Amino acid sequence: MPGNGANGEPAGGSSTALGRQSFDALSLKELAGRIRARDRAALARAITLVESTKAAHRTRAQALLQELLPDTGPNTGKAHRIGITGVPGVGKSTAIDQLGMNLIAEGRRVAVLAVDPTSRRTGGSILGDKTRMQRLSSSPDAFIRPSPTSGTLGGVARRTRETMLLVEAAGYDVVIVETVGVGQSETAVAEMVDFFLVLLLAGGGDDLQGIKKGIVEIADMIVINKADGDNIARATRSAAEYQGALNLLTPVSPSWSPPVLTMSARENTGLDLLWQKIEEHKRIMTATGAFLARRQAQAVTWMHDLLADRLMDEVRGRPKIVARLGQLEAEVRLGRLTPAMAVETVMSLLNDERTGGSAET
Repeated sequence: MPGNGANGEPAGGSSTALGRQSFDALSLKELAGRIRARDRAALARAITLVESTKAAHRTRAQALLQELLPDTGPNTGKAHRIGITGVPGVGKSTAIDQLGMNLIAEGRRVAVLAVDPTSRRTGGSILGDKTRMQRLSSSPDAFIRPSPTSGTLGGVARRTRETMLLVEAAGYDVVIVETVGVGQSETAVAEMVDFFLVLLLAGGGDDLQGIKKGIVEIADMIVINKADGDNIARATRSAAEYQGALNLLTPVSPSWSPPVLTMSARENTGLDLLWQKIEEHKRIMTATGAFLARRQAQAVTWMHDLLADRLMDEVRGRPKIVARLGQLEAEVRLGRLTPAMAVETVMSLLNDERTGGSAET
């Protein structure tokens, strides 16, 4: 049974003709057609394209996503998008490996976007999720794509949204986004998935105080993992404590009260109920119109995020502004200039460069 290569391609290379034809020579319609035909090599290379920082690649990537819009838009996308977070050591990869195998056994195709933290000091990342999802990475019905965060918050890569749409267009009906679980702006994950799952360990009490309230507030479900052996009773007590805490918070949707479950990914117990709850959530939210409304709102949020990224890219691409930006940052740091005034100065500089004028500095 073939495994996935380092970029999600089959180990041993693609069995398609893509390798005999220049990737750049393919038209957008041809590339989109290969992705829809479930060509794994085309999918892997398309993901590399959307992750590229080159302007030409970015333009081509956005055109490709537009071509695939009928398969992936907020009103037409068919994949179930699941976000999973949790502190390191909670067993995210083990849980995803087992859940993915369960879903594949039921006839589904599963894509996992596993995001690795990027070192702020070296810029490197481990990208080792495939070694922790050995069974899933060996299945021809699974596609695992590890990507570095590249310094973005929320434990997600800068192009996770685009990658999600590409695997959806390639026919994967369950897309799982595994975050690094560092507790930084996890709302970034919740704003791109249909269901946000938080994995926790048994504990309660002081552990309950250690959980960031904002993360719990946006959870669609909390699951206490590693509920096996001597830990079953402790996990059950923790689940009751967390459920009590959730009852004091306003749920994300008036149609859904986040449940708290226990499971053991290692022993494959409780995962069937977990998936039943995820499907129940989709049925309820679809019936009320909240499912579609959530996706539509996410599309608009994505647009705003892209706009902010493009503005920053344009600022960084202008040497004169970059030089002035360093001075402005120093003045803000020393308390000589308000951040708002610094931004106004940057925007004035940008406007003058666009129009050929000269801003006051």
